[in-house]
Amino acid sequence: MKIAYRPEIDGLRAISVFAVIIYHANFVLFNQTILKGGFIGVDIFFVISGYLITKLILKEIYRTNQFSFKKFYESRIRRILPTLLFVVIITSIVGYFILSPSSLKDLGNSIRSLIFFISNIYFWITGNTYGAESELLRPLLHTWSLSVEGQFYILFSLLFIILIKFFKKNFLIFIFIFFFFSLFLAHFFSTVNIVINYKIFRWNFVFFEKFNFYFLLSRIFELLIGSLLSYFELNNSVTRKSYYKFNQIFLCFGVILIFYSFLLFNFNKILHPSIVTLIPLIGVSLIIWFSKKGELVTEILSNKILVFFGLISYSLYLWHYPIFAFLRYVGIFNNSVQIKLLAILLTIILSVFTYHFIERPFRKSNIISTKKLTAYILVSAVILLSYSFYILKTEGIKSRFPNKNIFSEKLKENVEQTKLNELNKINQNERTVFLIGDSHATALAYHLNAELKKKSYSFYSQEVGLYLKKFNQINKKDNKIDKVFFETNEKIYKFLQKHENLIIVWHHRWTVSLLEEFFNNEEGYTEYQSEQDKYLNIKREPTNIKNTTLSERQNYIIKDIKSSIKEILEKGHSLIIVYPVPEMAFNVPTLLNQKYLYSKILNRELEVPILTSSYDVYKKRNKIIFNVLDNIQHPNLYRVYPHESFCNTKILNRCLANDEDHLFYYDDDHLSLEGSKYIVNDIIKVIGKIEINKKISR
Repeated sequence: MKIAYRPEIDGLRAISVFAVIIYHANFVLFNQTILKGGFIGVDIFFVISGYLITKLILKEIYRTNQFSFKKFYESRIRRILPTLLFVVIITSIVGYFILSPSSLKDLGNSIRSLIFFISNIYFWITGNTYGAESELLRPLLHTWSLSVEGQFYILFSLLFIILIKFFKKNFLIFIFIFFFFSLFLAHFFSTVNIVINYKIFRWNFVFFEKFNFYFLLSRIFELLIGSLLSYFELNNSVTRKSYYKFNQIFLCFGVILIFYSFLLFNFNKILHPSIVTLIPLIGVSLIIWFSKKGELVTEILSNKILVFFGLISYSLYLWHYPIFAFLRYVGIFNNSVQIKLLAILLTIILSVFTYHFIERPFRKSNIISTKKLTAYILVSAVILLSYSFYILKTEGIKSRFPNKNIFSEKLKENVEQTKLNELNKINQNERTVFLIGDSHATALAYHLNAELKKKSYSFYSQEVGLYLKKFNQINKKDNKIDKVFFETNEKIYKFLQKHENLIIVWHHRWTVSLLEEFFNNEEGYTEYQSEQDKYLNIKREPTNIKNTTLSERQNYIIKDIKSSIKEILEKGHSLIIVYPVPEMAFNVPTLLNQKYLYSKILNRELEVPILTSSYDVYKKRNKIIFNVLDNIQHPNLYRVYPHESFCNTKILNRCLANDEDHLFYYDDDHLSLEGSKYIVNDIIKVIGKIEINKKISR
């Protein structure tokens, strides 16, 4: 059943989709990101979808006292799948020519998850925090929102029918219960930071914050706001005022709330989705509720230009992300306003094409019959699934690249962390190595474990952001304390006190924790996208001291590092400290792939480029931690210096990211399997010295 067309809603769609596009383009003016809250456009889409879908369902039920699932699902399929499948097919073709084997494998997995409308789950499990640089290179990341909507269409159409049929009198109560339950969960999940240390399908389950962002459970309240608007509108449960001034005040307030969110929200500083997300959602709700023909805000939103872009908003949303991702991947997007504007223009051109030649024809059953629609979807899905399985079977179709291992080698291997309760099972007489550290230490774990087995050592590891005693880790967004951080450090401390004669390998990305800022290599590459993203969103301070300055926190951390080293050594352990790994600020595999693409386009014979960063910048950035660690002396304290393997070796005053045969990093700062071998070999040599010294001391 058709519902009355409201052009102002298309105007809202246009504003929302361009907010998302501008946000993903990351335009920076005077060191300020334009529309840094543009990600809220997706949330506005959810409200609009909830409003229109619920209205469609309820109107048919009220009018006919029945509901046709066939017609409903066919209409949703016609609206979503034809254009989506077309964009994914084009994205797959372009990906074949541009992406490295590992990136193409990720694209293949993305395609499979999208076909079954679970891409939100896939990106939650396999990805980084939304908006991180690594995520901007994944061409189909934005389809997470389509999976959320698809899940809503399937589950809540059934739920609405059940509620209307069996609980009609209490329908509104149930919707409010679902709404507040979802809002509560979203806010709760956004304020906790819990790591789940098990794997499913070889994927690590990590932070609730990511779960919160991607999951239907935390997004239902956004869609249900639209549902409530539809219910009140159709049941006249709430009378809408028709006074011109009254409407105008609420409409203007709605616009203010939306643009306040676009301009002032910052993904790295607010909790989202959470109760804070209600600010723009109330704004869009006010516009939907109070809009009336002839009123200023309604007329502005209903103008032909906004309506036009609103009509093609779905295509705009589908096209912009893969276009931006591919341009980022080849290295011509981030630092060029002109390229960004051309990318948006290309997005518009492709969107106009798909709207007129795919979206509109497929929506009309008199143009594209149900049989033709079914055939198109089945054939497209089979092609895409076959392609994705072929990608995985051929390990990213690595035959596309020269017969050089560097383009297709495996860069990392997950090693299951030791459960803390298992640490207590260690036999006091075991020859045991215990690795403590963050993700930089974890990058060493695979080869370290393999080498230690050869020497009949037991190997245990525990990941923690920074090993500190009686310290809190505090989220700068909301001042919430990470209880897991404190508890993990407490258990490590108790374990180290309980046992003796362990060999401790201690390694962190020390300087990020001390400076609380990410890396700028001073040669055009930064680990962050804008100045606003430069700073770490957590701080660490003693449990008995609050509201410290950065300088004070540095002093407290340095004091605790010294204290921990002293306690470890006095307990009789041998301690190997691994100094900072050189940072690059550019994604090493991606940049190497870009260099290859340029050579291919120019039809040049490929010589593997050697990527490097400045050794002087490395020394300057890590000066504080070097001074701290170098000034501690003890016969059982040993040091491993990663820079000795990578810096000032083959190229004077440069730190290597690769050689002709291997990549040393799997991103911009974590060592790859090959890179970690250098550090592990140094650790094994030190362990050999420790064995000799123990024999001599006996």
